Amino acid sequence: MRSAILFLLALIFSISTDAAWAGKRVALVIGMSAYKQVPQLTNPARDADAMTALFKKAGFDAVDNRRDLGISELRRAIRDFSATSQDADVAVVYYAGHGIEVDGANYLVPADARLASDFDIEDETISLDRVLRALDGAKRLKLVILDACRDNPFATSMKRTVASRAIGRGLAKVEPSMSDTLIAFAARAGAVASDGDGQNSPFATALVRNIAEPGLDLRIAFGRVRDEVLKATGNRQEPFVYGSLGGDTVALVPRLADPEAEARVDYELAAQVATREAWDSFLAKHPAGFFANLARGQNGKLEAAQQGRAKADDAKRQAEELAAQKAADFRRQLEEQSARQTAEAKQKLSEQAKRDLDEARAQIAEQAKKELDEARRQAEQARQRADTAQVQVEAARRQAAADAQVQVEQAKRDAKAQADKVQADKAQADKLAALTPNTPPAPEPPPAAPKMDPSDIARLLQAHLKRVGCNPGNVDGKWDDGSRTALELFNKSADTRFDVKLASLDALDSVRSKTDRVCPLVCAKGQRAEGDRCVQIGCSSGYVLNAGGACEKRPEPAPKPRTVTRQEPAAPRSAPSSRGGGGKCFSFGGKTYCE
Repeated sequence: MRSAILFLLALIFSISTDAAWAGKRVALVIGMSAYKQVPQLTNPARDADAMTALFKKAGFDAVDNRRDLGISELRRAIRDFSATSQDADVAVVYYAGHGIEVDGANYLVPADARLASDFDIEDETISLDRVLRALDGAKRLKLVILDACRDNPFATSMKRTVASRAIGRGLAKVEPSMSDTLIAFAARAGAVASDGDGQNSPFATALVRNIAEPGLDLRIAFGRVRDEVLKATGNRQEPFVYGSLGGDTVALVPRLADPEAEARVDYELAAQVATREAWDSFLAKHPAGFFANLARGQNGKLEAAQQGRAKADDAKRQAEELAAQKAADFRRQLEEQSARQTAEAKQKLSEQAKRDLDEARAQIAEQAKKELDEARRQAEQARQRADTAQVQVEAARRQAAADAQVQVEQAKRDAKAQADKVQADKAQADKLAALTPNTPPAPEPPPAAPKMDPSDIARLLQAHLKRVGCNPGNVDGKWDDGSRTALELFNKSADTRFDVKLASLDALDSVRSKTDRVCPLVCAKGQRAEGDRCVQIGCSSGYVLNAGGACEKRPEPAPKPRTVTRQEPAAPRSAPSSRGGGGKCFSFGGKTYCE
């Protein structure tokens, strides 16, 4: 009963919206081509004929087609159409010709307009507002289509009586005050439209192709018109529509009548409910026809299905009862057999299983103890190697500092010997000058500054770079790529700007002034920094060192299938390797040191 009520309510609300548009439709078509004071237009007359044929083919009740009207004829035509549209559901005005915009208002220009000055606008043209008022009596749709956005031919000759009065290009934007009103421009506000080179203008061609499609909403139709005009004009002209409509479909031409349309909609609703009550309600409203026969067939199927379902339910119930009885008997037999087998197995295997379990536990405990001892031994070895490497590094640093000091003292002694030699040469020259009194004494030469050999500067700078942690490689006085890389690293760490291409005294003084490590400590793979030294990374039992230098759990070996009841002892696990990555080594004074 509930399904039948829902079906009847659905039928009440299933009235097609197209039926509401089957009322009276009227149209006024105006084409202005033969202008008397400005050059004539070619397409408006042909565009008006095409639109007139379109409205008549669409079944409009009245289509008034007017050509090349003067101002008085244009006023009379609009007045007559106002009376015609009073009892109409849809009223349409199509105008093709010249239009003009003055001070934000739009005007239609008749064929006999002179427009010698802007004062003549109200007398010789018809305002768009007057055209809209003529459509006020239409009940459902008021539509004005203006193919009038052409260049204003009167703009150059029209005199201005008021200097502030603006005469625009194309037509101005409008906001209709009446509801259910649309105003379609051939081009957007302030732009001009093309008259076209073909039989009709691009705007009229797109209108004829789209707006009279049966059942097509006008908003979608004008959207298609816009797309076609943009494509035809290379995006130079964009039609625009002003105004608004409600939420229902608003089609200029109703959808084509279908004698079976109502029965089809009711049939679809009944099919959604799909009960015998729904099909009975459908047959009461549509006792004959194609869909009535289908409904009777659906009713027969439902009746047969109900009978078959009753039989199937009985058979299912009987089968379920029989299956339950057999399952109970089988479960009881399995439980009795399982109880017997379990008792026998417990008696035979309890002692053997206990022995196997104790033996496996002992083996696992012994293996775990061995792995723990091995891990401790490797950790102790790693610690000893780290201590030894630290001692070597400290010895290398002390040796490097001592060698550098010896080289500095040697450089000072060389400089002093050079200065003493210069002083002795000067004294000898003074003696010679005293033996030759007639010869004027020569000017005393300035003392020569002691110079250091570039290789000595390079060797000292290499030694001090190694001391502050910026390893240049060999300390041999050869300023190679390793030395340049070491000085560049010092520049970055100490925020200096020394030229890395050569070893300078300024760089030597700056590096020698540093008492602590400057360059960051870089540890090898498998080591980590601890204070000012690198120590070996050790992992706990059951963990190994991965490629990234971190401890991770040792993967368990894949279990092997067992073929006997005796538990095999677990395979010994290998202890984590104590070998990390290789340490960094360097040479100094003919010796090699490794961290």
